[in-house]
Amino acid sequence: MPILAIVSSPRTGAISDLSPTPVFDCHVHLPDGETSLQAYRADVASSGIELIGLCGLWFGGPHQALAGEPAQLRTGNDGMITLAAGHPDLVPAATVHPYDASATDELTRVAGRGITVLKLHPHTQRFDAADPRVLTLVRAAGELGLTVLFDNAGILPGDSERLFNLALQAPKTIFIFAHLGGLNFRFWNVLALARTADDLLPDTLYFDLSATVVLAAGSPIEAEFVWTLRNVGIDRVLLGSDHPQFTLARTLEALDRLDLTAEEKSRIRHGNARRLFGR
Repeated sequence: MPILAIVSSPRTGAISDLSPTPVFDCHVHLPDGETSLQAYRADVASSGIELIGLCGLWFGGPHQALAGEPAQLRTGNDGMITLAAGHPDLVPAATVHPYDASATDELTRVAGRGITVLKLHPHTQRFDAADPRVLTLVRAAGELGLTVLFDNAGILPGDSERLFNLALQAPKTIFIFAHLGGLNFRFWNVLALARTADDLLPDTLYFDLSATVVLAAGSPIEAEFVWTLRNVGIDRVLLGSDHPQFTLARTLEALDRLDLTAEEKSRIRHGNARRLFGR
C-alpha cells in the first residue's frame, strides 16, 4: 500500500547516467495483474532503465487484504502466481491476514505453488504487529522458506520498534522492512549497537528504500539517511519504487543523489536483491 504522496523537485537529466546499470525493483504494486505490469514496464522502458527483476504485490490502494475475507485473499494470491508464470523476471508476493484461522494453511498452500515472499501491512490490513498471531505466522513463513516483506513506513507510533521485536522473536525468518521506517528511519541505527551483543541479532533483516529515499535525497536529513544506510549495512539495502505512487526513474534519481560510492549504489540497485532472491 503506498504511503502519503511526497512532493519534490527531481533533478533533470540524472536518470540518463543510470540507464546502463541493471535494476531490481523490490516493491511494485500490480493490483490489476497483467494490465498493471505492462503499464509499469512501459514506464520503465520510457526511462531507458535496464530492468532485470521485480517483486510484485497484488494488494494496495483500493485493493485491500482484510481479515475475514480468505476467499478474496486466495483469489489475489492465485492471480499473482498465474501472472508470474508468464514473466520469469517477476517474483510474486502473496498475502494472508494474521487474524484469519486459515492464514497458516493458505501460507502453506502458496508456498507449495512457488511463492517465496509474504507481504504484510499492519496499517492497511488493520492488525497489530505485536499480536501473538503475527509472530506465529512469520515463524511459519520462515519454516516454509518465505521472506516476509513488512510495511515499515512509520505510519503508527512504535512501528519500527514492534517490527524489531518481532524479528528478534523469529530469528529463522528473513524480513524486508519497506520504506526503512519512513521518517523514523533513525531508529534503525540501533542495529549498529545490537550487533555488538552476542547472539542477540539474527542476520535476517533487509530494508527497501521505497518512498523514503525520494524525501531524503537533497534534503537536510540526507546525511543522516546515508549514515543510517551504512549502519544497517549496505549489503542489506534494496531498491524499491512503490510503483505506481513513485516511478522507478524518480527513485533511481533520488538514489543517485545520495553520497554513496558507485559500488554501494550497485549493490542497492541490483546486487543485494539478486543474492536475496537467488537470481
